[in-house]
Amino acid sequence: MSRRKEAIMATFVFDFSEGNKDQKDLLGGKGANLAEMVNMGLPVPPGFTISTEACKAYLKDGKSPDALRVEVTQALRKTEDQIGRHFGADKEPLLLSVRSGAKFSMPGMMETVLNVGLNDTSVQGLAEFASDERFAWDSYRRLIQMFGKTVLDIDGELFAAALDAQKAKAGVASDPELTAADHKEVVAAYKQIVLDEAGLEFPQDPRTQLNMAIEAVFNSWNTERARLYRRRERIPNDLGTAVNVMAMVFGNLGETSGTGVCFTRDPSTGHSGVYGDYLSNAQGEDVVAGIRNTLPLAELEKLDPKSYADLRAAMRQLETHYRDLCDIEFTVERGKLWMLQTRIGKRTAAAAFRVATQLVDEHLITMDEALGRVSGDQLSQLLFPHFAADSGVMPLAKGLGASPGASVGEIVFDNDGATARKEAGAKVILVRRETSPDDLPGMVASVGVLTARGGKTSHAAVVARGMGMCAVVGAEALKVDPNAKTVTVGGTVLHEGEIIAIDGATGEIFVGEVPVVDSPVMVYISEGIDAAQQAAHGDPETQDLINSVDRLLRYADGVRRLRVRANADTAEDAIRARERGAQGIGLCRTEHQFLGERRTYVEAVILAETEDERTAALDPLVPVQRQDFVELLTAMDGLPTTIRLIDPPLHEFLPDLTELSVKVAVAEAKGEEADPHELKLLAAVQRMHEANPMLGLRGVRLGLKIPGLFDLQIRAIAEATVELLGQGKRPKPEIMVPLVGSVRELQIIRDRAEKIIADVTATTGTALRIPIGCMIELPRAALTAGRIAEEAEFFSFGTNDLTQTTWGFSRDDVESAFFADYLESGVLTISPFETLDGFGVGKLVKMGVEAGRATRPGIHVGVCGEHGGDPESIHFFHAAGLDYVSCSPFRVPVARLEAGRAAVDASEHAASA
Repeated sequence: MSRRKEAIMATFVFDFSEGNKDQKDLLGGKGANLAEMVNMGLPVPPGFTISTEACKAYLKDGKSPDALRVEVTQALRKTEDQIGRHFGADKEPLLLSVRSGAKFSMPGMMETVLNVGLNDTSVQGLAEFASDERFAWDSYRRLIQMFGKTVLDIDGELFAAALDAQKAKAGVASDPELTAADHKEVVAAYKQIVLDEAGLEFPQDPRTQLNMAIEAVFNSWNTERARLYRRRERIPNDLGTAVNVMAMVFGNLGETSGTGVCFTRDPSTGHSGVYGDYLSNAQGEDVVAGIRNTLPLAELEKLDPKSYADLRAAMRQLETHYRDLCDIEFTVERGKLWMLQTRIGKRTAAAAFRVATQLVDEHLITMDEALGRVSGDQLSQLLFPHFAADSGVMPLAKGLGASPGASVGEIVFDNDGATARKEAGAKVILVRRETSPDDLPGMVASVGVLTARGGKTSHAAVVARGMGMCAVVGAEALKVDPNAKTVTVGGTVLHEGEIIAIDGATGEIFVGEVPVVDSPVMVYISEGIDAAQQAAHGDPETQDLINSVDRLLRYADGVRRLRVRANADTAEDAIRARERGAQGIGLCRTEHQFLGERRTYVEAVILAETEDERTAALDPLVPVQRQDFVELLTAMDGLPTTIRLIDPPLHEFLPDLTELSVKVAVAEAKGEEADPHELKLLAAVQRMHEANPMLGLRGVRLGLKIPGLFDLQIRAIAEATVELLGQGKRPKPEIMVPLVGSVRELQIIRDRAEKIIADVTATTGTALRIPIGCMIELPRAALTAGRIAEEAEFFSFGTNDLTQTTWGFSRDDVESAFFADYLESGVLTISPFETLDGFGVGKLVKMGVEAGRATRPGIHVGVCGEHGGDPESIHFFHAAGLDYVSCSPFRVPVARLEAGRAAVDASEHAASA
């Protein structure tokens, strides 16, 4: 029977030669890429992959499928034949590594067990095979330690303490200095820990070890840290993990052996060259755990020129094949290079932009592909401020800049401290000797991470880069004492709660606050490329980054269909938005123009008892509103400016009911006469009090109840437009009516607006053409959009309120009340106020667009909720056929980039359909 037929028949297990990089759903990312490397002819140790389907079956039934062990036996025998050694043999034993491998990279989140198959007998055979007794017993103690922690759920600190005790007893500083006799003592101590903590002897049967290790990897899919990581990275919970079982190759066979992690380009900066970490006489976990400070990869060339040359050739081959930055794990066993893993490497935001344009210039990818290699979230990271170079503050110490950024916060030493301080509103920096996967909750709660040990490929570095978090690692001068909650550098002792600052680009560590300045990319966005290049002060790395961002952002502008507007309420906001590339204003919230001293005018309108009193109260507002619009329309001259009529309930312009009631009651209790104005105010507040004001008298309802408010705003818009036209300017106002649920509501307001605009035209002799449209922010508006379009010249989806009214959520209440529980239980994967709920709210958006255009084919449709600046939501809006998105001025560049990516994605999908 052919191998291909066997692969088809196999339900759960696949040899490394059976698969390719496109089968990540079935084989997981690691297994798919191992298969690809085998296909490429690279030196991969023999082995097999247990599919994600087996994991899903195990998690569903609580036990391994019956067929799995049979298939594992068949695959194991093939592996034995390929390598010429037998699993569990007393002489020349085959040992196995058992590693997790989910579809999406989850560095350090799930489990690995190395040296599976060793026992009290085979350890002797391994010593004879390797001619190295120390190596054999070192491998055995590593198996018991990893098996105990991973499979039997024993506290890893117990094993670490036993190892430290043996090193102290032997008078040595590092693991490789321990002798075979020392390791024998460690093994005995570890076995006792297993017996004491798990209540069983360490299993001597190799197949039992393998079966238990496989199931431990399955179980690790649902550990707390794995679930937390998936929530943060928005990875579905139902994918399961594959398990990769591979013949062990040994980097701890003496000085001619070693292990390392490398990247085909620097994942921190994007530079080409030799980049990575290497440890001689070590196994792979030693590198990523950060327990020993590594050597730069270039040192391998001095230690083993042939292996170094082979590795460089493999790196080039992989980058050419994948056409991207690759992350590689490898082992050198007595001068022989073995490739253990490859994947598309995680990178910093700066590296993402640089690498994308480098690959274009090297003719490996197209500009469309380059745009797909960066994201709006990465661009957003590049817009944040960084430390001023001329601050004059001297660094306390320096480590390795592993993930760029400038972070300032309180020192914390553990998960609980980080989480508690974050909940209290503080910004914190997690300080550890080295991080492990168990530290993920603390990292999530922090704005930066600082470690005393580890290299740029350590757990802290890799996870921080993936999270877009500032990180400094390998700061050897730091003496971290998590028990005393202190970090000491020379004679300086810092305690938990003290403020430090870390620079993830330079690796510098400062005590106290450090001044920050605009990032070079922010200077480019707001002032142009020439100003940004000048601000770079000749630094080629910064200039290269600016050029890369400029190329990709300009390309996105050239291919995108969605236009990008900004939410801006003042001329200052509008100017900032225009500097960042906004093509108009999609939302001007006019209620913000009634705050401060103007609040008294609105208060007078509310207290008015006759029409004359109301008119007298409204009249002073017309000139100030007109001036607001003159300034706003001047700032956006020539660009569409959508002005929303006043939206919030009137009670927001009145004193608090409780405070006012207490004030009046106290006066009466003292026998004093209450202020007549305050009594009048209290009566108005009581009369207008609503149990749920956000669903009450606001928006168009307010405009119908108190017509003068909308009328004065419409007149002010019209008169401001006339004034600017007279100055030769090109104002383009659009009037938007909020909270419309019925076409009749809009019809009434539209009739009044047209009369006011006609009156201004007649009075001034200037013809006006001001579009009138509405917000679609109620489910009924979306459902009846076909009728509303009879009166609306444009729609703007207010997705904030549309989300609230569709879900029945009050945003201000539910986010703190139960969203955390909903995220934990999987009801939600992300807040629907951050990313549009495509299945529910999105369906209403699509219905509204389709119905509106069926009635009025040319109707202009946009979105002005906060989702307009969310990358994933922008892709939805492109697919739904909207004409523009509107977002905060800061996020305009992000929206421009994502709108371009959405257009490219859509064309790629169309081409492949």
